[in-house]
Amino acid sequence: MKRLFYYTALCLVVVAGSSCSKIDNYPAPSDTINGSTIDEVTGATVQTEVGGGGTRVELLETSYSSNPVPIYFQSMQDGTFNNTKVFGATYKVSVQGPFVPLILTDSVGNVLTDSSKTIVLKNTATLNFKVQPFLRVEWVGKPVFNADSTVTVQVKITRGTNNPNYQQPITDVNLYVCNTHYDANNNYDPRYSTLTSYSGTSGNSILGQVITITTTGGALPAQDVFFRVGARINAVYDEYNYSTPVGLTYP
Repeated sequence: MKRLFYYTALCLVVVAGSSCSKIDNYPAPSDTINGSTIDEVTGATVQTEVGGGGTRVELLETSYSSNPVPIYFQSMQDGTFNNTKVFGATYKVSVQGPFVPLILTDSVGNVLTDSSKTIVLKNTATLNFKVQPFLRVEWVGKPVFNADSTVTVQVKITRGTNNPNYQQPITDVNLYVCNTHYDANNNYDPRYSTLTSYSGTSGNSILGQVITITTTGGALPAQDVFFRVGARINAVYDEYNYSTPVGLTYP
């Protein structure tokens, strides 16, 4: 009986070992999806942030299922995207971020507009999505060093859409200071960045105006720094719209 037990255990070990030794020789994904998210009025890419708080690309593999699980990958900071590890297949592709959704539905779920794109991916597909950002954040002039080594910037913030469903009041306008150009709400120096929140509709008073913001915390350290302004409304993903990052050499 004891011998039978040992033989049984040995067989189980052999079977387990052989199953673990199988090699997955299915080719790795090697096709590419690239492109950009573009402001349909200005033609500029929609500035975003690196990571989960930024614009993301959604892939629905419709050649596999009529109800596929979404696949996501993040856009780069400048509003472009590039994924070189995608399986060739048929996809419905869209982007999600601080702009009017590409797919709009009514109160009962009927599709009103659908600006997503369907592709049959073979090798490379380039997709450019035109969108309406919630806000446009534009520099007015360049950041300026003050006599006390603080920095003052000027920006103008305007609506990027006429859709009343996405014209909520401005909730935040932040001047971010960072030692790299990856300057955003998820990457900034809190000692010198100036963060401003608005309640109710008070933030709407700055729309279309040239606003002036100065860094906080006293003199900036003697190093090159980057500046960026982010503003947001409370809509969809509660994400920021951004200016481009601008570097400044310490005088």
